[in-house]
Amino acid sequence: MLREKFEACLLAGAIGDAWGSSFENEQPAAATFYLGGQPAAPVRRWAITDDTQLTLATCEVLAAGPFDPTRLGQQFVAYYRQGRLTGLGASTLQAIRNAEAGMPWTQTGRRGQYAAGNGAAMRIAPFAFYPTTTRQILHDACALTHRNEDAYAGALAVYLAIRAALDHTWTGHNNLLALLLPDLPDTNLTDRLRELSAYPPDATIAEAARLGNNGHVVNSVPFALFCATKIRNLGLTRLLLQLIANGGDTDTNASLAGQVAGALVGPAGLPPKLLQRLAQLPEYPWIRSVLGRTGPEVARTL
Repeated sequence: MLREKFEACLLAGAIGDAWGSSFENEQPAAATFYLGGQPAAPVRRWAITDDTQLTLATCEVLAAGPFDPTRLGQQFVAYYRQGRLTGLGASTLQAIRNAEAGMPWTQTGRRGQYAAGNGAAMRIAPFAFYPTTTRQILHDACALTHRNEDAYAGALAVYLAIRAALDHTWTGHNNLLALLLPDLPDTNLTDRLRELSAYPPDATIAEAARLGNNGHVVNSVPFALFCATKIRNLGLTRLLLQLIANGGDTDTNASLAGQVAGALVGPAGLPPKLLQRLAQLPEYPWIRSVLGRTGPEVARTL
């Protein structure tokens, strides 16, 4: 069962990433008159990005033995040199270049307000499947690239949401955001989650998006978690459609929402059409290979 939830979590995240990447930061078309009719709709090409790529790197490191931030940094560098990373944020790119130059992991991560991106949260999901994960481990994994308390709180929130799905404390019918709040540090991100947790049960994804859904972790993670709470009512396809339709950092938001929702519903909740679309990507054999040789039963000790 845990193996199935592991794969469902990461495959749903990859689906969200690939689907969302073809809409990322796209602005709604302005109301304009066109001679000869409306312009052709843009071609939508699915492609995985760093959301999935860095998550796969994390899977490989966790399966190799006790967690070591240095080894995670080295894995990121290896993927970078192999040309396997696309769409990297500024903080993660800087950290990888620092690690490549030989800087110790305690110094590679970006500091300050510009380190409050969602790059740590996007790759934290695999840790939720290892029961000996501690907050210190999570903090170190985040600090490798993002030495910022909101960035850490965002990653912790994603981790706790997936754990709640695995532990059945979140069923998809109770208030996930309220469930997370007591275990999160006092940050701007926690304040946003508290605000969203007070929304009525019938509040829509569009209403949540008005608070913000760009790559700033305070906007991205709470919005993605709110979207994930709609999985029972909408199903994965409609959930991702509505998330993507509201713009913003669509690949990461859809990946995060997919990971959390996938951990709850398991393989049965992944629509075959979306899985088939993912399987058409040239990177799909790589995704399946990593998932096949990693996971919670491969290495149980962090």
